[in-house]
Amino acid sequence: MDRLRIGTRGSELALFQANAVAELLARRTGVSCDIVVIKTSGDRLADASLAQIGGKRLFVKEIEDALAAGDVDLAVHSSKDMPALLPGGLQIGAVLPREDPHDAVVLPSPAGESSGSAHTLRRDGLSMHEVIAELGHAPRIGTSSIRRAAQLIRLFPGATFLPVRGNLGTRLRKLDSGEYDALVLAAAGLRRLGRADRITATIPADACVPAPGQGIIAVEIRDTDERTGHLLGVIDDADAAAALRSERAVVTRLGGGCQMPIGALADIAEGELTVRAVVISPDGQRIVRGSASGSHDEAEALGRSVADELLQGGAGDILADVQRAHAAVEGIQP
Repeated sequence: MDRLRIGTRGSELALFQANAVAELLARRTGVSCDIVVIKTSGDRLADASLAQIGGKRLFVKEIEDALAAGDVDLAVHSSKDMPALLPGGLQIGAVLPREDPHDAVVLPSPAGESSGSAHTLRRDGLSMHEVIAELGHAPRIGTSSIRRAAQLIRLFPGATFLPVRGNLGTRLRKLDSGEYDALVLAAAGLRRLGRADRITATIPADACVPAPGQGIIAVEIRDTDERTGHLLGVIDDADAAAALRSERAVVTRLGGGCQMPIGALADIAEGELTVRAVVISPDGQRIVRGSASGSHDEAEALGRSVADELLQGGAGDILADVQRAHAAVEGIQP
């Protein structure tokens, strides 16, 4: 049987994800894979803010183009980076079990210790109240996410939110060198790369609803590729897939795109799926919440129901204001 070609970005986390898919396919199907690194526009514009360059869509476009053209057989993404509407001819063929979906606060390593030290566990496991007390009234918090900043400004009203780009190691070095007082990162990335030791506090979803799809690795394929689709069915995780369908349905119904202040998280317990979502203005002053529960089979319908609840609460006005602000930035994508 021919080897499969996996398209991926070249970052440490992206390669971890691609290799995780390759190893799972090899173990469960016997099929071997080759990793094909594709540099995206987002990688080439590593120093620009996401709002200025058009958001996360730029981290998947070239990979999806290669997939559509047949240059690779499947593409592996952090599902939160994928657009709400996939390009024609492409579909999600499988997802891996979800890692911790929450956001995490990372404080600097103690003075004199490198970010790679085995003895950085000085302030791990703090509560958010303890983190707030430690950071004081006007911390410099590194995050490039409008969603995170909009929710966290309610916890840190005097904070300055500063963009931060680069791979995990680069971000941690910037933090430890004093450029920021704290970073807010996806807990999943820290855990997957063996840096759970740097998590100072996990932020509860009540305080900061994660990005739709956060913590889920998604495998994208051509919808005509039945052979690859069949192989991926062997590694697909049903719970993570249902959660992702629900969360993506929220975004699709809202018409949300890149860099929108939308959070959505689906939890599954005892066979019941509960999805909750939030839309919040960038200044944190206007917030609309919604939730719904039901079965796996209702995942997409539940997501749409929550989105309708949000729209009825005024989410459309918030998103329209954000879209108008983005449109004023040169180079923004619709």
